[in-house]
Amino acid sequence: MKFSYFVHFVVRKYMQKLFKNIGIVILIFLFISGIFVLYGSPSKTPASVSLSTLAQQVNDGKVKEIKVDSNSLNITLNDGTIEKSTKETSGGIVETLKNYGVDSAKIQGVSIDVQGESGVSFWLGTILPFLLPFLLVGAFIWFMFRQAQRGNNQALSFGSSRARMIDPKNKNQRITFKDVAGSKEAKEELFEIVEFLKSPKKFLNLGAKIPKGVLLLGSPGTGKTLIAKAVAGEANVPFFNISGSEFVEMFVGVGASRVRDLFKQAKKNAPAIVFIDEIDAVGRHRGAGLGGGHDEREQTLNQILVEMDGFDTNTNVIIIAATNRPDVLDPALLRPGRFDRRVMMDLPDIAEREEILKLHSKNKPLTKDADLKKIAQRTPGFSGADLSNLLNEGAILTARRNKKQITMDELTESIEKVILGPERRSRRIDEEEKKIIAYHEAGHALIAASLKNSDPVQKISIISRGHAGGYTFSTPEKDKTLLSKNYFIDELSVLLGGYASEKLNFETVTTGSSNDLERATNIARNLITRYGMSELGPRTFGHKEEMVFLGKEMHEEKNYSEKTAEEIDQKVSQFIENAYKVSEKILQDKKELLEKLSATLLEKETIEQEEFNEIMGIAPKNKPEEKIVQEETKTV
Repeated sequence: MKFSYFVHFVVRKYMQKLFKNIGIVILIFLFISGIFVLYGSPSKTPASVSLSTLAQQVNDGKVKEIKVDSNSLNITLNDGTIEKSTKETSGGIVETLKNYGVDSAKIQGVSIDVQGESGVSFWLGTILPFLLPFLLVGAFIWFMFRQAQRGNNQALSFGSSRARMIDPKNKNQRITFKDVAGSKEAKEELFEIVEFLKSPKKFLNLGAKIPKGVLLLGSPGTGKTLIAKAVAGEANVPFFNISGSEFVEMFVGVGASRVRDLFKQAKKNAPAIVFIDEIDAVGRHRGAGLGGGHDEREQTLNQILVEMDGFDTNTNVIIIAATNRPDVLDPALLRPGRFDRRVMMDLPDIAEREEILKLHSKNKPLTKDADLKKIAQRTPGFSGADLSNLLNEGAILTARRNKKQITMDELTESIEKVILGPERRSRRIDEEEKKIIAYHEAGHALIAASLKNSDPVQKISIISRGHAGGYTFSTPEKDKTLLSKNYFIDELSVLLGGYASEKLNFETVTTGSSNDLERATNIARNLITRYGMSELGPRTFGHKEEMVFLGKEMHEEKNYSEKTAEEIDQKVSQFIENAYKVSEKILQDKKELLEKLSATLLEKETIEQEEFNEIMGIAPKNKPEEKIVQEETKTV
């Protein structure tokens, strides 16, 4: 039944193409017919006259010229009138006119032009009208055979692999580890694969078995595809690239057929690398979705598992797969003998970000003041793709401003554009709203500069970007992998700084604090339910389960009582209230600095780090004694 559906689909698909081509043939036929109609129909049809009338006109001296074309006579009178007539086939025009009693002297006064029949006119006028139907029938039959042959070829190639191969001899497409900045540990892990592909006997003689599959794990944009290409480039072997979604079709068995064809091609070109991007498209946990054992996706996955187990130790084909969702993969893919080596592609740290920026800025003219190290400090959490996009946005912004070199201004503005979106200077803001935004952002910045564990302020702006009316840009001086309780508590106060500033200066609050309050509430709840940083003890509350059913769905299991839930809510409120009290006290104690910051923002709209530190009286290197240690938040 499945095969009949497949045949029906193919036949219907190519019959549609066939009917389409028949329509084209009919249009061509109508076009040619139209040409014949235009060719054979002059704009003005001359009047037909008899031979006796022509003879009378010649005797009367009215005829100027007679053109003889076979048996047709095209007559031109002295007044310009054009007429036509037909003579007998056997005789000539002179003999015919004499038979009708025309004087020889009168005939000599008429210009007679006898035209011979050309080959083109003969074909168009005589043979082609009879031959044209046979030509159209022949063209129709040719189209039918051609479409049938093409349909057969495509039906047979329906299960062929769609993988794209990068030839190692093509130097323009070749990528090596030099083209991949950062990822030092990943390169070291993958260098063994390169050594095996270059000299497999070195390992086989010692009885070593190189991993057949390498699974690259990491967030989007961390360079999984790039480093897979670099492995093939370093080993100088063919690189077969395909996405997991390209295996899957609506017909059962097509994906498995494509898998077999892909591995067959790879074995022919061995040593080689097969790269399957987004393998979670076919490698999801079996039995978790709709469909049973005959589901197309599961059949494809089964074939991949069989092909990987079918490799012997002498087959120099390495499978590299990439995914950013390893949690949904089937356990059979991850067992030893298949994807038994996993390489983690982390987000780059500050040193790696600087290397990536230098790599992507090679063909971009930067000014001497463009400090890539400073840009790397301002971009924690950026992936390699984000950094590449940042430099590209900087180049676009430079071209828009008609500059020849990319300056630090374009690079810093590109950071904000990537994070928040483009500036919206055309947005009209009421003066009162602008004042509220200025005090709001000044409150965030003042609290951040006054607390010990908060991140230093890099920039404050009341220029709208994306959905934000204004923003305070703070980044840590160095990357952090572990965050302390004191950091989170100070971060709560910073988030509530804008809310407290609005309430203190305008005795009301606006919707501008909604995102701050949402983030503060999530941090406070995570302190209790995930990090164990509250009086409820070192435990977590709630268990999140990921269900793979028609996609990925998050479900939280409540593993605590209603009384505990009430205590969690009370502790969340307590964290928020204490943070608000700290923010309110700092703003009241530093009212003059708040006014100065707000006035500067209203005047300039943007304050950079150097000017902000000067207003706050902060030295270039922050000293611990310049921060307020908030004793109130140490006990919650």
